[in-house]
Amino acid sequence: MSKVSRREFLKLGGAGAATAGAALATGGLVAPATAEAGDSGRVTLPYPHTKVGNAHKLAVNRPVRFSYPDSSSPCLLIRMGHEVEGGVGPHRDIVAYSTLCTHNGCPVSYDPRTRDFKCPCHFSVFDGEKAGQMVTGQATENLPRIILSYDARSGDVTAVGVDGLIYGRQANIL
Repeated sequence: MSKVSRREFLKLGGAGAATAGAALATGGLVAPATAEAGDSGRVTLPYPHTKVGNAHKLAVNRPVRFSYPDSSSPCLLIRMGHEVEGGVGPHRDIVAYSTLCTHNGCPVSYDPRTRDFKCPCHFSVFDGEKAGQMVTGQATENLPRIILSYDARSGDVTAVGVDGLIYGRQANIL
C-alpha cells in the first residue's frame, strides 16, 4: 500500500469534485421530457390563478377576505375609490395584501378611515394606498402585496402572484 501525501489527496479530491460538477452541469441533472421548454431553468413554483372578486360588485373602501396562494394565507381585497400604485380594474383602484404582519405574523386589520393596515401586537402600520409600505412600528418589511389581474370583459379580479414574502415562510408557494 502506497502512501498518498496530503497535497496529492487534495489534488485528487479537487479533480474529482470538478469532474462531478462538470458532469452535473452538462447533463447530470436533466429536466423531465414532459417539462415545457421555458420551465427547464425555473427556480420557483408557479402561483395559482385564483378569482378573488368582481370589480363591478366591490364597494369602495370595504375589504373582502380571501386566502392566497393557499388556505393558510389570509388576505384582503380593497377597492380604494381612486387610482393607487399597483391598482387594477377600470379605475386602477383595486389592491390586495396579505394580512400577516411582516414583523411577527400577527393578523393586521384594515382601517377604512385612514386606509392603512394596523398590527395590534407591536403597532406596525402599513400604507394601503402605497403598495403596503411600512410606515411605522417594529416591522422592517412592507406588507406583501397580492399581484392582481383584471379581465375588462367580465370584471373579474384574479390573484396571480405575491410581491414580498408572506410571514413565516421560506417561499410563498408551499
